[in-house]
Amino acid sequence: MTEPRIRMPRVAGAAYQALEEVEQTLRKIDTLDHKLRELVKIRASQINQCSVCLDVHIREILTLGEGPERIFQLDVWRESPYFTEPERAALGLTEAITRLGEDGVSDEVWAEAEKHYDAEELGNLVMTISLINAFNRISVAAKQRPRVRKYFDAPSS
Repeated sequence: MTEPRIRMPRVAGAAYQALEEVEQTLRKIDTLDHKLRELVKIRASQINQCSVCLDVHIREILTLGEGPERIFQLDVWRESPYFTEPERAALGLTEAITRLGEDGVSDEVWAEAEKHYDAEELGNLVMTISLINAFNRISVAAKQRPRVRKYFDAPSS
């Protein structure tokens, strides 16, 4: 395993800490289900191929009592029977924001999310998705890797 290119918390401490504070604020004010927040973070991290964030958020969702079936099926959520319609709307929005193209987030994807979430929940969902994408990009650019440990060790903070 290689060393990271750069240790962002050390070299960009104040800015990195500000992102961490946004995360803590979201946790305090967020009206979304905690498992949903973690599913969204895991899905964005899968798309962005961020091994650090996958490690952290899979461990986190396991501590929340999520079973392995939905985690295993997350990459194929459209075909999987394990997700509710609100979760599907959130995952669709996650993919649209994570893979922003020239047209941004389609009206269809947004309308589907609006069917299941009120304005405050949508705002928190957009912030959660945007923030995990920022952390993914930082970790991938820095070539950060998760600490090797036993599968069922507690998540690190």
